[in-house]
Amino acid sequence: MTDQQPNQAGAARPTGKRQLAGVGTTSSSSYEAKKVVKVEQDDEKPGGGVASFLPEVVSEVRKVIWPTARQMVIYTLVVFAFLIIVTALVSGVDFLVGAGVEEVLTP
Repeated sequence: MTDQQPNQAGAARPTGKRQLAGVGTTSSSSYEAKKVVKVEQDDEKPGGGVASFLPEVVSEVRKVIWPTARQMVIYTLVVFAFLIIVTALVSGVDFLVGAGVEEVLTP
């Protein structure tokens, strides 16, 4: 079987080996067409300045979907349970490492 098989139209399918042979697959015209053109901004203060900060904050806070009281209780309990588990894990590792170091260093 060959590397290039003709498709239904009879043209050979590219195998990606052109790049290994040193032949570029990107022409200069397509490269120039894909260049990002930097748009000059007329605004001297990016973000609108200090005066527009608070109205923007208010508009963003209005978009927030606030959790219900029941969801907050569940989230709080999950966080406390996670903290208890992590605290127990860290204190257990600390105890074992401390006991091991004491065993090694005590004659």
